[in-house]
Amino acid sequence: MKKNNEINKISDIWSPNEIIDFYTNIVSCVDKDGKNSDRAYGGYIRELKGKMVEIIADHLIHNAWKNIGGDFRRISINSKKIKIKINKEYVENIKNKEIKEFILKNISNYYYSLSVDRHIYIDNKFVLGIECKAYAENAMIKRILIDFYLLKKEFKNLECCLLQLESQLTGDYSQIYNKIIYGSRPTHTIMSYFKNVELNIITLLEGERKVDKPIHSLNFFKELELKSINNTIKKFEELLKKYL
Repeated sequence: MKKNNEINKISDIWSPNEIIDFYTNIVSCVDKDGKNSDRAYGGYIRELKGKMVEIIADHLIHNAWKNIGGDFRRISINSKKIKIKINKEYVENIKNKEIKEFILKNISNYYYSLSVDRHIYIDNKFVLGIECKAYAENAMIKRILIDFYLLKKEFKNLECCLLQLESQLTGDYSQIYNKIIYGSRPTHTIMSYFKNVELNIITLLEGERKVDKPIHSLNFFKELELKSINNTIKKFEELLKKYL
């Protein structure tokens, strides 16, 4: 199986079945690897699963772009930091005159470097951001929304997406084959305060995450199903087709 950093032509894109094989191989080994690691077990598991979702995201996006007939030379994916400039209205409202003048004099140095896990560019234009999680709960949603809120100050038409293996958001985000997913009350409430961010939440595994039933344990393993992969690719096709 090809490494993720070798995706530079259509033949390097994993098929849906290869994506599933990758997931199965990683999840089946992560418990043993975590116990043998010098790092804290929980942190190791979270990081490895997160990296796995990032790699899966790359192949899902490239499958979607290929399926809609996109020119592979036009698309690129990275996670490079983006400079978010200081809000000048904030500076103008600073009451201390000396501080305000100092910032204005050096304003080019005032920025915050920000990225989400995957930045998708079409023709060198940042069109889609994806945050990749092994799971998300509502405390994480707040940070994800803040990141996208700031990015959309620079890229007003940016599509925003959360790609998660499992959901811990409550509601029906984990019922991935429902025709309509209504979400959850707390998640919608949080999102209602970020009006410029339309967050697409995509869950890959059926069933709410259970803290005491980790999927990397043999007894609680969840299969990544072909139907889920194909459905997710179709969702990315819908987000990307306007850029053909």
